[in-house]
Amino acid sequence: MLITPFSAEFRRYRSLSERAASQVPWPLLRIALDPQTNSVAVIMKHVAGNLRSRWTEPLTTDGEKAWRDRDREFVDDFPAGDEGRAVLEAQWSAGWGVLESALASFTDADLARVITIRGEPHTLALALTRSLSHTAYHAGQIVQVARAIAGREGIAWKTLTVARGGSADYNANMGFDPRGPKPLP
Repeated sequence: MLITPFSAEFRRYRSLSERAASQVPWPLLRIALDPQTNSVAVIMKHVAGNLRSRWTEPLTTDGEKAWRDRDREFVDDFPAGDEGRAVLEAQWSAGWGVLESALASFTDADLARVITIRGEPHTLALALTRSLSHTAYHAGQIVQVARAIAGREGIAWKTLTVARGGSADYNANMGFDPRGPKPLP
């Protein structure tokens, strides 16, 4: 039961990232906001590489694999055209697939097990928390960059969470009144 919330939160950030990226055409996903930042495509490539490294055989091997080339994750070396998007989507799916397989294999008892990342010991619970935080950080970047690029290009943006000025309607649709007394359990 303790693994379940990790899985749910990872799914939430994956969905946010994918829904943001789907609103921007492939050539625009390769544009960085400035020379010191990363494009959506590069951020997604990095997240995929990180997840693949961290969650491939995590209980028996270090989370920073010898085969990982982290620096290359920040290089836009995608092929031109639709082939580039297909490459990114394959990398993205592979990284998430490794994570999802690992999560499905863990039990709640595993959360106290010690694993290593770059030789540093972590409980599995801490490693999952750090990985989730890292993924959420980059999901926020993906959404922000995609939204900024869409705005610059005149692409209508579909809000991914509660729309600006829409909190009251959102709460009402959920059947929630924040002014009403709600005792804590």
